[in-house]
Amino acid sequence: MTVAHDLAKLFPHLANPQQLYLFDKLQQFIANEDHQSCFILKGYAGTGKTTVISTLIKLLPKYKIKSVLLAPTGRAAKVLSQYSAKGASTIHRKIYRKKSAFSPEMHFGLASNMHQDTLFIIDEASMIIDEPTDYSGSSLLQDVISFVYNDKNNRIIFIGDTAQLPPVGSTESPALVANHVKKFGLAVDEIELTQVVRQEKESGILFNATAIRELIRTEETSFPSLRTKGFKDVFRMMGDKIIEGLNYAYSKYDLENSLVICRSNKSANLYNQHIRNQILGREDELTGGDLIMVVKNNYFWLPDEKGGFIANGDIGQITRVKNIQEMYGFRFAEVQILFADIDQEPITCKVMLDTLYTETPNLPYEQQKKLFEEVMKDYEHIPNKRLRMEELRTNPYFNALQIKFAYAVTCHKAQGGQWEAVFIDQGYLTEEMLNIDLLRWLYTATTRASKELFYVNFNEQFFPD
Repeated sequence: MTVAHDLAKLFPHLANPQQLYLFDKLQQFIANEDHQSCFILKGYAGTGKTTVISTLIKLLPKYKIKSVLLAPTGRAAKVLSQYSAKGASTIHRKIYRKKSAFSPEMHFGLASNMHQDTLFIIDEASMIIDEPTDYSGSSLLQDVISFVYNDKNNRIIFIGDTAQLPPVGSTESPALVANHVKKFGLAVDEIELTQVVRQEKESGILFNATAIRELIRTEETSFPSLRTKGFKDVFRMMGDKIIEGLNYAYSKYDLENSLVICRSNKSANLYNQHIRNQILGREDELTGGDLIMVVKNNYFWLPDEKGGFIANGDIGQITRVKNIQEMYGFRFAEVQILFADIDQEPITCKVMLDTLYTETPNLPYEQQKKLFEEVMKDYEHIPNKRLRMEELRTNPYFNALQIKFAYAVTCHKAQGGQWEAVFIDQGYLTEEMLNIDLLRWLYTATTRASKELFYVNFNEQFFPD
């Protein structure tokens, strides 16, 4: 019996030649005694990579191989956990631990990795950046590799989709580029699944994703030929029907399982206002039941035993709002928020209300600087700069959670997650703006939908039929 044979036997479908070749490659990787080896599994939507990985995870105990499942965001970890039927964590909560440091931002270091003979399976690896972060001062990719490869026979399988958006500011996804990963001293094997196996005839979501992906693959910057006719899961919709459409989705799938994806924070803000006012009937600025997304890493409110920080992109639900006040020229509220991916109990914290309306991803640098300067005035009487900074670290207003509403978000914020109903708003678009980046945006947005997809305000040229 071999890993390849067992994978084919346990696989829930008849494997195609490309998948059988992948089974052989995985067998070689698992049998490889080089402790510095790494495997990259790339694959477009519908090629069966999630089914392969869930089958592999079920099979590993037979070969006495332990596995740890990780993803870049809480939502992505939740998706990974659901399809593999095994617990998954965010990368950050697994590999980082708090440490004391001079700066209020830079106080996380790598945790001790106690695992041995373990395969770390990291999904949505297209989101992993290789630029210095405010977690540890080095890059997330470097930290992941340093954490895993600890001379105890641990290795990594990176899984991802090269047609998706790369990390902000990058032109490619470094964790999915073999030559890039080799720079860390690893022996890398890779395979890319390109043969779509899920039935395109039944899934309009998959049909359209495949059409967009082909243009990305051939680097052809033209309108993809999208289709809704003949499919039961994709629809076109003009803006005057959006309230009707959202009401339908909210009653069928719930608020938490429906999402609007926009091309800008400004557009997302407008959607969030209209959804709260016209559909949910919420007149208060922030109220119990509101879905919010954290838009800046926060190291202040979550105790160490629960991970020590709340990550940019974490989605929570407000359970209580009290004590709205203005301080330092900004507006704050004391709230209770339930983060289902972190804990079953709400946490009490301060949130900044100003970020609900900013047209930037979080509080702009000038505003952040202004807040810093205003708060520091409270500590002018302390002569020692280090002691002043320590006081700053304990200030609940300076450390308030920066949040936005999470009914409508930008595509980068949605990446890694899936929602049952997704509405994609095209936004302002001219033919000159159609490029590979926009096609990646559209592909990533399209593949966030698991059951129903609505194209809102889309140009006729997207639908030639």
